[in-house]
Amino acid sequence: MTPLRPELPALMVEEQVRLALLEDLGRAGDITTYATIAPHMVATAEMTSREEGVIAGLELARTAFRLVDPTIRFEALLADGDRVSPGTAIARVSGPARGLLSAERVGLNFLMHLSGVATYTATFAAEIAHTRARVCCTRKTIPGLRGLEKYAVRLGGGSNHRYGLDDAVLIKDNHIAVAAGVASAVEAARAYCGHLVKIEIEVDGLDQMREALTASPDVILLDNMGPEMLREAVAINAAHWSLDEHAYVADPRRTKLEASGNVNLKTIRDIAETGVDYISTSKITMAAPTLDIGLDIVIS
Repeated sequence: MTPLRPELPALMVEEQVRLALLEDLGRAGDITTYATIAPHMVATAEMTSREEGVIAGLELARTAFRLVDPTIRFEALLADGDRVSPGTAIARVSGPARGLLSAERVGLNFLMHLSGVATYTATFAAEIAHTRARVCCTRKTIPGLRGLEKYAVRLGGGSNHRYGLDDAVLIKDNHIAVAAGVASAVEAARAYCGHLVKIEIEVDGLDQMREALTASPDVILLDNMGPEMLREAVAINAAHWSLDEHAYVADPRRTKLEASGNVNLKTIRDIAETGVDYISTSKITMAAPTLDIGLDIVIS
């Protein structure tokens, strides 16, 4: 069954775009456009990709034009998640020229950034497509844009880690230090949280991992381990659950394993081939280059 493409709630889109427009229009509006373009002038423009990539953020671009001038017509020629090549027309915009030019940069900024995240994620996902591992984003996102960036990650074929501090437990090294132990930290989290809350704990060595397994967390985060140690961790996990290789993959009871640290396009394939379930990296959100997209007036 093919999964449905993710969607963004309209309310979240409008709030983000409105803030960006207010930031750009400042105290006096678009004085360049007001000074050079008469109120009655109309124009048509096309948004075009200048490089290969995955599109994300069309609804934010549409909203930027609508909020500046509701009479502007925005025609999406593609959908979020579609792949493009250089020269591909993405959208056509027509209507009052003043509004079109004033909304241009905000619309493009969202579209270029989110398409860049989706495209970079797709590059990582392609490297590990032959394995069962999934590449995941983290909480390392641009402040205020987390929901949008995580949406773009899904469009690029990645998975989302927790959205914030309130939707899942992730016990890290500092939590363990204060809680006085790996197993006790997991047990305390389970006693505090409801049964629907997943519990993950970060370990930096195999002895810590063995201790964590005694408390049966949902996920163990293997931090900064090389491929050899990761393979050993996978074997330890299988042995703990007394599962052979086939049963290990299929058994829903077992603890899932997530690798993090030193993840990039040169290392992710080797990490994925160790047998871990997830690979988390901030690269796909914090280091993603923007996708080059232009908006040009159509001269008829």
